[in-house]
Amino acid sequence: MSTAKLKTSAMIASFADPGQRTAPAPFGHALARLAAADDRIVGLSADLTKYTDMHIFRDAHPERFFQMGMAEQLLFGAAAGMAETGLVPFASTYSVFAARRAYDFICLDIAEPALNVNIVGGLPGLTTGYGPSHQATEDMAIFRGMPNLTIVDPCDAIDLEQAVPQLAAAPGPTYLRLLRGNVPVVLDEYDYEFRLGKAAVLRSGADVVLISSGLMTMRALQAAEALAAHRIDVAVVHTPTIKPFDEETVLRELDTPRLAVTLENHTVVGGLFETVASTMVRRGLSRQVLPIALPDRFLDAGALPTLHERYGLATAAIVSRILEELR
Repeated sequence: MSTAKLKTSAMIASFADPGQRTAPAPFGHALARLAAADDRIVGLSADLTKYTDMHIFRDAHPERFFQMGMAEQLLFGAAAGMAETGLVPFASTYSVFAARRAYDFICLDIAEPALNVNIVGGLPGLTTGYGPSHQATEDMAIFRGMPNLTIVDPCDAIDLEQAVPQLAAAPGPTYLRLLRGNVPVVLDEYDYEFRLGKAAVLRSGADVVLISSGLMTMRALQAAEALAAHRIDVAVVHTPTIKPFDEETVLRELDTPRLAVTLENHTVVGGLFETVASTMVRRGLSRQVLPIALPDRFLDAGALPTLHERYGLATAAIVSRILEELR
């Protein structure tokens, strides 16, 4: 059986499955709506307006949009200055540039004075096939050590739309792992509401508990449905806020004899798995947790569907891994 040849565009394709419900540019539309009701909201970009969905805001509020060019340190320094005057900036660039290139400016200009600057990072984890220069597989590990910084890893369009006004209202700086373009719509089927700093049990299950964040919550839900065909009952706990972490909800779900698994679109070093593991040790909960995450190495370039299969983020790979562990 022949398979369709993947084009170069598959390197930046949406991670949505064929035929899946999506919403276009949910972050950009949410920010534009918020700005219509709050004239303190401003938007900035570092020459990546279209590629971080900030063009929606720019077109709706051109007088409150600032194009800073390819100068990420300037982007965040300017955002800090705006926050000092009482504005609420959302500053967007690719996650690799925010985390690797502008870390010191974010740390000292924004986080140390605890300014209300919202950092919007595009292409987090393995959401592009353009190789290590664009794949921010370690962004949460870099940012988790920064005091005062809230970190949010949304699952879908619902998460993004609901998170934007809460991030603006949070008193200190935030880092949002952006999902851009046509973003899947998943969580509306689970009576879900985004609450900053809180995890949510999306489904219960007696055999396995999956602790997930970001787009991997969508994959966790898909894996749970697939495992039901094997008569395996799977719970899914979505943790959109990585810092501060909802320890109570997650530990309550982990303190059972079920197989426990974490799933994240991030290297196994320094992200959700290690957040969960350190929380368990600190709180005295002793048990094994299986991490499903990206490996601790620079990843290949290629088409996103191929890379997700190669590195174990695809639904079928998750199902196989859990079945193997249960055997």
